Amino acid sequence: MKLITAKLVHRLLVTCGLCVLLALSLNAQVQTQTDATTTGKTTQVHVERGEVVLVDGNDLVVKMEDGSIRHIPNVPESAKVEVDGKELGIHDLKPGMKLEHTVATTSTERTITTVQSVTGKVWHVNPPLSVVLTLENGTNQSFKIPKGQKFNVDGKTVDAWGLKKGMRISATKVVEEPQTVIEQEKKLTGKMPPPPPPPPADTPMLIVLVMHPPNPAEPEPAPTELPKTGSLLPMVGLLGILCCGFSFGIRMLRWT
Repeated sequence: MKLITAKLVHRLLVTCGLCVLLALSLNAQVQTQTDATTTGKTTQVHVERGEVVLVDGNDLVVKMEDGSIRHIPNVPESAKVEVDGKELGIHDLKPGMKLEHTVATTSTERTITTVQSVTGKVWHVNPPLSVVLTLENGTNQSFKIPKGQKFNVDGKTVDAWGLKKGMRISATKVVEEPQTVIEQEKKLTGKMPPPPPPPPADTPMLIVLVMHPPNPAEPEPAPTELPKTGSLLPMVGLLGILCCGFSFGIRMLRWT
């Protein structure tokens, strides 16, 4: 049992080794070269501005420039804002701070050119679809023939219909593919809110008083009745005294 197992493992190792060697030999026969050429580049810059309204833990509320309110939950600790040359975290933000988020998107247009070269002897051809070549290591490999593909045979250029068994040929396949590479660069900057204005200095206050002259008093109407102080009691008393005196005088005349 152990002997059978050892032989099986040995065969598997040999088979794997042959597969690797075959793959390496095939890759050695077909040479591939890739090149990238930049054909254009465009950059778009998008800027968003806002003012910090509330910072609650890792939640941020910002009033945008257009007046809308944006809630940004769970801001990571790694997010930084550049303020006056310093990097501040989410917990350093204060209400009233001005934030500016700039996103620069760069689109690079380029062409990927892939060149494949192969050399071998024609073993079988099925024009214009495919050809089977015997490579230098003695193995056969099938290749699809691209539309319009040309082959070099002893310095002459032929198409798939001109291939014959036993011909030694070399062919080069060129494939160009457009590719767009998009890159983004993000930057977040901020400004501290302006300090509150200083209290006004003590300055003397000039108070202007406008004096209005009093209104002239209206003349009082003449009294229609005597005041209560003008009573007839003194006159009655005076008359009583005169009467007493007159009576006393008459009495004295009688006595005489």
